Amino acid sequence: MVREPITRREFIGLAAGIGVAARELRDPQKPAARTAETLPTIPLGPYRVSRLIVGGNPISGNSHWSRERDEEMMDYFTAANAKKLLRRCEELGINTWQSRGDRHILRLLREYRNEGGTIQWIAQTATEMADPFRNVAEIARMRPIGIYHHGSRTDRLWLAGEIDSVQDILKAIRDQGVLVGLGSHVPEALEYVEEKGWDVDFYMTCFYNINRRIDGKEAYLPEDRERMVRFIRSTRKPCLAFKVLAAGRNATTPEQLRAAFQYAFANIKPGDAVVVGMFPKYRDEPGENVAIVREILAQEAGKPN
Repeated sequence: MVREPITRREFIGLAAGIGVAARELRDPQKPAARTAETLPTIPLGPYRVSRLIVGGNPISGNSHWSRERDEEMMDYFTAANAKKLLRRCEELGINTWQSRGDRHILRLLREYRNEGGTIQWIAQTATEMADPFRNVAEIARMRPIGIYHHGSRTDRLWLAGEIDSVQDILKAIRDQGVLVGLGSHVPEALEYVEEKGWDVDFYMTCFYNINRRIDGKEAYLPEDRERMVRFIRSTRKPCLAFKVLAAGRNATTPEQLRAAFQYAFANIKPGDAVVVGMFPKYRDEPGENVAIVREILAQEAGKPN
């Protein structure tokens, strides 16, 4: 039987009962035992978020490269390997994970917390869910520090001239008492939201407009990166910049990887962070990324490494 979408009144009623269930979960803000000092952090609402956040696309098999790589990621990221990645990130000082809020991730996060994991979680709405209000309610039960509206859906609504409808979802997120975010790959859409003064706490800002296509494939153009950082620097709100490595295209050599991180931190605000997906099948990508970011941020702060 197909379930009818819940109304906003029903949604708020459902939200009222979530607090009881949420108290039974492990507190994601409880400090974790780490072998490394936490990376430099930024304030995000009442929280402190490491300036390097581990992204969730590889765990969900979204390479933004090819179907073959998608499948390789899905084969690699068993629950055990996904949790191993999160533990490694916590050990290195990354204190926040960004990922989709679908049922696969919700189950994985529950397992991770039941085993002692305490990484903070920023959730993306799952566009494929038929009822976005119910999806927000399910995500909120797992106590993320923030929920943001999926950037690709924001883009589609912007291009269709229907972006104002996103406000209903943002209001539903606000009703949950968590931070409210909006994602997009289109800087003009974010500028519109900023000009209208929407109730948003942070932006998820993609360095590249993946709506562009060249020969049917996503285009990663330098001018798009430059356009998005202009928006990032124009807003006072925190921005979490993603695809700063162009989904791995700017990280094929150590020199490229370092240059991509240097560009990102040189062009976002001091109160912003970057989100990077990590695929440690062949090498210790978390360790490599953290070492580079620590060095860049130490230089930025004028401190010895």
